[in-house]
Amino acid sequence: MLICMTTESALDTALSQLKQAVNQLGLSENDWQTLSTPRRVLEVAVPLRRDNGNVEMYRGYRVQYSTTRGPSKGGVRFHPDIDMNETVALAMLMTWKCALTNLPYGGAKGGIKIDPKAHSEDELERVTRRYTAELIKKNFIGPGIDVPAPDYGTGEREMSWIVDTYAAFNP
Repeated sequence: MLICMTTESALDTALSQLKQAVNQLGLSENDWQTLSTPRRVLEVAVPLRRDNGNVEMYRGYRVQYSTTRGPSKGGVRFHPDIDMNETVALAMLMTWKCALTNLPYGGAKGGIKIDPKAHSEDELERVTRRYTAELIKKNFIGPGIDVPAPDYGTGEREMSWIVDTYAAFNP
């Protein structure tokens, strides 16, 4: 006997939970459409010159799920398995978290599909600064737009590189 197991993606799970809430609250189809759709989604190519001179390309993401309550906020994740669907789902969850705790922010999430443990500190600095520059060029981060925060694979070091890069572009 063959057993087929399927696993639901993080986005499928979040959308399913949202649909249950919409139904339980008696919201309209228009409300569902509004609540289930991220406002802004960005995917960028992030080149990195490795310490050995080779150039590798990485995928970077940033999703601003909602800006209804104010600028969006959310973590920046460095992980080899991150993808756009997971990023959308996590941004949606951050939106709910901010709303339920009555914070004046919308939800966002971002990251780079990279294994931070397989890179030197210099490489991580270069990839963080390049990712940040890509977000800045698309007007995706800033005090009144979107405030990045640490998440899995990032911390205060990466946040300081983001702030420093932002300051260099916005003297």
